[in-house]
Amino acid sequence: MTREEFRTAIEHLEHEYEALIRRPNQMHASENGIVNRYENPVVTAAHIPPFWRYDLSYDTNPLLLERIGFNAAFNAGAVKRNGSYLLMVRVEGVDRKSFFAVAESPNGIDSFRFWDYPVTMPETDDPDTNVYDMRIVEHEDGWIYGLFCTERRDPRAPEQDQSAALAKCGIARTKDLIKWERLRDLVSHSGQQRNVVLHPEFIDGKYALYTRPQDGFIETGSGGGIAFGYTETMEQAEVHTEGIMDAKIYHTIKELKNGQGPAPIKTEKGWLHLAHGVRGCAAGLRYVLYMFMTALDDPSRVTHRPAGYFLAPRGWERVGDVSNVLFSNGWIADEDGTVYIYYASSDTRMHVATSTIEKLVDYCTNSPEDRFRSATSVEKVRALIERNLRGRK
Repeated sequence: MTREEFRTAIEHLEHEYEALIRRPNQMHASENGIVNRYENPVVTAAHIPPFWRYDLSYDTNPLLLERIGFNAAFNAGAVKRNGSYLLMVRVEGVDRKSFFAVAESPNGIDSFRFWDYPVTMPETDDPDTNVYDMRIVEHEDGWIYGLFCTERRDPRAPEQDQSAALAKCGIARTKDLIKWERLRDLVSHSGQQRNVVLHPEFIDGKYALYTRPQDGFIETGSGGGIAFGYTETMEQAEVHTEGIMDAKIYHTIKELKNGQGPAPIKTEKGWLHLAHGVRGCAAGLRYVLYMFMTALDDPSRVTHRPAGYFLAPRGWERVGDVSNVLFSNGWIADEDGTVYIYYASSDTRMHVATSTIEKLVDYCTNSPEDRFRSATSVEKVRALIERNLRGRK
């Protein structure tokens, strides 16, 4: 490849990249009146800029070969700052290591562009092997907190077992999403933690956490469900007691495990929660998203539980590294009441769906709950049919 051919190849890379970034995203018509999906993913591995992937010097890379490969961009926390919509994306390299990077959009729907550098996350004295799935929370104490899973190999595992892992909640804070202060990992007395979310307000002067106690790295066991606990400080965060507020239940969308998604959104009628539920099926594990509401004066007390899922993987969303999965750890409630729900499909890419506070509150407060038997499901349907038929007369 000549120098001229090299320059032309780089121009082609940059042209393709800019065309992807500038591609408009069209809203699909709502299927249920509650939420709208969009035509294109908002962030993918292809959104990684060429200067992260290629050595752009002819002297050191005359064949213009990719030097660093990226596999996926998914499971992003979300926050709005200075009028921009920011996603704290889990970027996974072809080496399987994940790290965090900020992608920014002017409208929350398309044109997401990664900042020039990924996040440099400080390590603790016990270095992380892998970090992922950060929830971003602007707390009333003035800090922006990032809570994420930190994974290390289980030192108790025999040498021949190179898959045994230990999971904890890593904690960091920042003022600008660029410079991060790493705090001590959460101390929990209920096993491993992969799914911890900080409540955005103090409760009786304490920090409140949504947790998911786990017996092992995968197994939720007796601790299955979304739990709630308190810590006096985030610098030395420790939860002594965790009470299950939303349990896993047999033959539901959350029979295997469930976990809080992003931090809840405060409304006049209560806290809106988005969570993921997991069940087993012949194809493996199926992850869906569901919603519930809790009381304003007690965010651990569930007041409304619509039955079933809110969003489930459909079409090509089912295809990816870990198929048949939707996962969300970020949403943004805008000043006009619009809610941007950022979700990943099949551990591969990021999407957006939109709704409103009004619609989500209506959905949560007026949708019937699950009564856990086929007969009671029929009763719900019959009651709605009868009400509608009476209305026609």
